[in-house]
Amino acid sequence: MALSDLIPPGGAVADLPGTSKKQVLQSLSDLAQRTLHVPARNVLDAVLERERLGSTGVGDGVAIPHARTREVSRMCGVFARLKTPVDFDAIDGRHADLVFLLLAPEDSGADHLKALARVARLFRREDIRMALRAAPDSAAVNAILSGAAQTIDAA
Repeated sequence: MALSDLIPPGGAVADLPGTSKKQVLQSLSDLAQRTLHVPARNVLDAVLERERLGSTGVGDGVAIPHARTREVSRMCGVFARLKTPVDFDAIDGRHADLVFLLLAPEDSGADHLKALARVARLFRREDIRMALRAAPDSAAVNAILSGAAQTIDAA
């Protein structure tokens, strides 16, 4: 699956408010409900359960919370640039302002890990992080992610 297929139309937003990890995850679950048509509460529960296992803050101001859930039949996700960085317990101690919520079917196995690696590879690129932070609005964020995803997918 191409990374560009993970994010539905309207599934990436700029300047998402939130002052805690739980608030951000709630807002991302609400975004998933609006764009992926999944129950926000069930998504939030699955993601919070995964968060209890360990940090999803990957460093450089990026977090990739993820979960397997029966609510989705294919790999998918939503993205937010946060208005205010939030502590996701990253190893580098930096608070996250770029957060990609990845959802996978319960039986996804290795496909889940491949998608997670693909998302992580995208956000390791400093040029992508800088462009997302400088984007003026959600439309620009979507365009950056779409273009960047095609570059990563071709690699």
